[in-house]
Amino acid sequence: MKFLIPLVFASLALSAEPPTLPNSQPLTVTGELSAQMHQAALREMDKTIADSVSTRARFWKRDLSSYEAYLRSIAPNREHFRKMIGLVDPRVPAGMERFGDDRKPALVAETSRYKVYQVRWPVLDRVTGEGLLLEPIGGDAGFAVLAVVLPDADQTPEQMAGLAPGIAPDAQLARRLAESGTTVLVPTLIDRSAQESIDPALPTPNLSHREWIHRQAFTMGRHIIGYEVQKVLAAIDWWTSRSTKPSAVGVAGYGEGGLIALYAAAVDERIASTLVSGYFKSRQQTWSEPLCRDVWGLLREFGDAEIASLVAPRPLVIEYRAEPKVDGPPPVPAGGKSIAAPGKLSTPEFAEVEAEFNRIAPLVPMQGLHLIRNDATEALSAFQGNLFPLSEKTTPPNSTEFPQDRRTAFDPKERQARQVRELNDHVQLIVRDSDRTRDAFFLHKVVPDFATIPWNYNLTFPVKSPDTFTPAIPEYRRIFWEEILGKLDAPLPAPNPHTRLIYDEPKWTGYEVTLDTGGEGFAWGVLLLPKDLKPGEKRPVVVCQHGRHGLPKEVIDANKPAYQNFAARLAEQGFIVLAPHNLYQLEENYRTLARKGHTVKATHWSVILRHHQQWLAWLASLPQVDAKRIGFYGLSFGGESAMRLPSLLEGYALSICSGDFNDWTRKLASTHDKKSFMFSDEWEIACFDMGSTFSYAELSYLIFPRPFMVERGHHDGVALDSWVASEYAKTHWFYDQFGLGDRTAIEFFNGGHAINGQGTFEFLHRHLNWPAR
Repeated sequence: MKFLIPLVFASLALSAEPPTLPNSQPLTVTGELSAQMHQAALREMDKTIADSVSTRARFWKRDLSSYEAYLRSIAPNREHFRKMIGLVDPRVPAGMERFGDDRKPALVAETSRYKVYQVRWPVLDRVTGEGLLLEPIGGDAGFAVLAVVLPDADQTPEQMAGLAPGIAPDAQLARRLAESGTTVLVPTLIDRSAQESIDPALPTPNLSHREWIHRQAFTMGRHIIGYEVQKVLAAIDWWTSRSTKPSAVGVAGYGEGGLIALYAAAVDERIASTLVSGYFKSRQQTWSEPLCRDVWGLLREFGDAEIASLVAPRPLVIEYRAEPKVDGPPPVPAGGKSIAAPGKLSTPEFAEVEAEFNRIAPLVPMQGLHLIRNDATEALSAFQGNLFPLSEKTTPPNSTEFPQDRRTAFDPKERQARQVRELNDHVQLIVRDSDRTRDAFFLHKVVPDFATIPWNYNLTFPVKSPDTFTPAIPEYRRIFWEEILGKLDAPLPAPNPHTRLIYDEPKWTGYEVTLDTGGEGFAWGVLLLPKDLKPGEKRPVVVCQHGRHGLPKEVIDANKPAYQNFAARLAEQGFIVLAPHNLYQLEENYRTLARKGHTVKATHWSVILRHHQQWLAWLASLPQVDAKRIGFYGLSFGGESAMRLPSLLEGYALSICSGDFNDWTRKLASTHDKKSFMFSDEWEIACFDMGSTFSYAELSYLIFPRPFMVERGHHDGVALDSWVASEYAKTHWFYDQFGLGDRTAIEFFNGGHAINGQGTFEFLHRHLNWPAR
């Protein structure tokens, strides 16, 4: 095939084809357009993040006229925040158990002022909290106080209580509060050490425990942050259920514990005083922190100041202190490769913390609001003063009496392993039950009698009209676009096409095309036009989508076995063909785009959708194109595109998913299957709560009643045939209920991760009404 280099004008002069398409400007930009597309998208996302500080005000309607009015006015924001951190599961009845044996007794230590017990308490179904309970000896008979003290993720309760080295005496908050007569509970947080394999038959990834839980939970609409907040709230449930006298609850934390303390106080008004140490600043760079801090849409509505406004008007003490230093993910196992997400933590300058702190007062007046710099005693005194407002209690001087651990066989790693496994098992139960969850969310709400078919195999089931389902599709599309993939708000500009001739083949010509998508963003691709087009004739279009690391050229003439030059072959069949470039060529670019996007409730799909909106609008404007006959056909990540783009963009008249159709929830979140993304480096691929709402069958329901096809090689390593066939069975069943089973198909072939181009070509000819040549 002849590929015309745009800058070699002599070769263009030899072609009889026009150098640009009608109604377009000459395309003169040079260089690697894929990289330029990615960088433009990243700059636009950076701008969205920067603007979020001012634009998030639109989500707030604060009423400061009274205490009650204020709480009512921020109630919607509090609910949004609860969902963002995955605080969605009901807690089990409250309790607190002291436990032990001869070598690990329940009574861990005792001083002249307090006793220390190892405890556990129920939180969710099959999930408990574990840690230490410090009970004062004697105490105030008239007023009871519980302080939940949260160490950093890489600190232990024993260190916070002075039972083990590692924390300076003045920062041992649990010990110091217990010495002042406060009951103290110190939960164990999930740490940042490397994940040991859940199953010896599966690979051992270099994921921290926190990332291991985060990655699976995020898909299911949960979050490691939410789980740890639940453990705090379950402890408060226990305290409030047992108290027979006036009482108060405070929460204090350092580092990751400071995050949990702030978030717990934001969602639970029972917390009377909060101390956040080593965690508070502008969150505009949160995308560069460890993945376990990836909260879907956080910056769109909340910075740390806005979260503090959920605590208001209750007191809040913030201590500026050196934050835990995290230089990246755990080391790679010998002979392995890194699959962990990048992410670091370091201490911000005081000015950054102060600037974020100063944003609180303009949002809401707060009494008991303090910013303290590197003084644990002053911070503790302010925190405790808010817990004992009617008492003369003060924080005592730092004691020289330290508790001694009586346990002879205690290993904190065993406790950590139990806590990790419990959360892993909780998420995996949700994964395994997700089919029913999605049915309840989707299918049974729309067509209720589908769920109540009696067990009588002799019944004749009447075919339903598509009208019983299609009116519900727009709302589900809205949910998928806005809540799962993320929808960017900015209006699209006119496409403003720029083109240049780059192919001149015997049967077709090819033009490189760029379209404006807003700001610096642009879409780029290649349009192939058959040479036998007649004046006034309108033909169908096939959009041929490359996969990960791909470029438009690879589906046209790169002779790659996976693609079989299928775009050129379809052009030779007389179809108009568009080979657009999608933003998933270089991991560093598209993964960073996705991670940045998550902070403002967007993904890289949010950008790609804008590109395809422009492609469809531009194609519809071309005189050669029949806008009602535009099909989509993609391989691998292009197959992933085939599920997401046509399900939302009705301009695509049909869709063919090749090399990607899957039991998507299992593929993303299972920790029991080697083919799961839990064991790959594709950490950016998950969308928040998608596993509870849309797998691939549900996405095909959004494509319905348009034709839809799956192409699957038996030896494709993306999934197992059984996964694909099981998921597709739901699709075919659904089309059949409406008498439209002939509009969907699956082709298995004896091959791998590749375009087969047999049954799919027939499908295109039939459903785009174009005769085969």
